[in-house]
Amino acid sequence: MITRRYLLGHGVWACFLLPAAAAAGAPLSRPAPTHALPVVLLDPGHGGKDPGAIGVSGTYEKRVALAAAEELRRQLVTSGRYRVELTRVRDVFIPLEQRVAIAQRLGASLFVSMHADALSDPRVRGASVYTLADTASDPQTAALARRENAADRFGGPAFHGASPEVARILAGLMRQETRVGSARMAHDVVSELRGDLPLLQNPSRHAGFVVLKAADIPSVLVEMGFMSNRADEAALRRADHRIRVAAAMKRAIDAYFQEGPRGPLPARRMAG
Repeated sequence: MITRRYLLGHGVWACFLLPAAAAAGAPLSRPAPTHALPVVLLDPGHGGKDPGAIGVSGTYEKRVALAAAEELRRQLVTSGRYRVELTRVRDVFIPLEQRVAIAQRLGASLFVSMHADALSDPRVRGASVYTLADTASDPQTAALARRENAADRFGGPAFHGASPEVARILAGLMRQETRVGSARMAHDVVSELRGDLPLLQNPSRHAGFVVLKAADIPSVLVEMGFMSNRADEAALRRADHRIRVAAAMKRAIDAYFQEGPRGPLPARRMAG
């Protein structure tokens, strides 16, 4: 049986981790020791030649995602409770699976990917939170996952020739404990965002997002709003709104680490 220990021992991670970290300007430090602060890895979506969604007034998702992640990092670092890293600290492109590899390399305790996508219906607005699943919770989420996963069309043939087998192995190694932790974090994010900004109906959703496929790291993808909606785009352009979004997400992260990934998860109806 192929295990994560086998993969690490045979150097599989190295084939895509080191180029990503260098491109992003991310630290190449070893995973934090068990007695150190927990590592929270924030992942600003898209970047470089991949702009992500483009808003109704021309705002690039990649810029909103990075600005929001930097604000969340500021708030988390100020608390003194976490070591916080970003998958990218400037406008560079990083393939999706390399973002997962960075989380593994840094020994992250939690992975939070931050986005602001677009929908075909400009009337739809509101935040939502996504976890990994083999099938999508609803058609809208399935379409969203296809768009987010398509970011790797910018990666070029060299990347695609090296990583699909590793991606399938990682997906197969996803443990129940990780799924429970991801669900716990998603619940906390929705609870804290509610009241501070509009949410989609049934805001906790799931689909096969490549960027959430770390085998043993609880991971969520947060859509802070939709660039296709004029009100959401205008809000996400404002620093005061991003501060409010980051504050809610910080409270969710605090709750997650206080309760632990096995904390009680109230029953809720999933979309679809």
